Amino acid sequence: MTNMYDVIIPAAGMGKRMQADKNKILLTINDKSILEHTVSAFQNDNHCRKIHLAAQRDEIDTLKSMLQAYDKIGVITEGGSERQYSIYNVLKAIEPCDYVFVHDAARPFISQATLNNLYTAVQSNKSVIAGVKVKDTIKRVQDNKVAETLKRDLLWQIQTPQAFDYNLLLEAYNKADADQFLGTDDASLVERISEVHIVESDYDNIKITTPEDMFFAEAILKKRGIICLG
Repeated sequence: MTNMYDVIIPAAGMGKRMQADKNKILLTINDKSILEHTVSAFQNDNHCRKIHLAAQRDEIDTLKSMLQAYDKIGVITEGGSERQYSIYNVLKAIEPCDYVFVHDAARPFISQATLNNLYTAVQSNKSVIAGVKVKDTIKRVQDNKVAETLKRDLLWQIQTPQAFDYNLLLEAYNKADADQFLGTDDASLVERISEVHIVESDYDNIKITTPEDMFFAEAILKKRGIICLG
């Protein structure tokens, strides 16, 4: 199959807000680690060629052992001090491909529909991100006072995956490295050199960050017809 994508999953974070005694992606939901739930989505996507990860140095062997049943696993390399550096490490280590998706290790509920939409869109637009429309009213606050009420219909909550033409993403990362620019996500790097498009995802695609999110995670699995044991 031509025009396949590789996915980079940064998994080297500490996850301090989870208040756990280990990396949050190693926590289990329904007897399966958060990371395995995430990797499974890409393992099962026919358009995905390889799955690459950035990991903490002392967890590389743990992840290799945990993921040995997934035959799409490619590079597992040491992460950096920032998410951006981790992704750059992987990007420089993998073989060139058509497209690169970047996805948070702690977003285990990405749907096949969103993956399909991103895959279709990136072939036309070269840079596409997933997101959902903001539900709440958003206000810009300065000195504890409301400075402005933003127009909600123009605001999106950005998720991952974010999908890019391989050469475009590498160019964006090389430029960020040269300029010592640190962005908040991959799209913020690409926005400096190209347009970025968006496709609508769904609200189940949560990032597990705090202990409360584990309850939401189990609720999502129950909604999908999977019985949680914990």
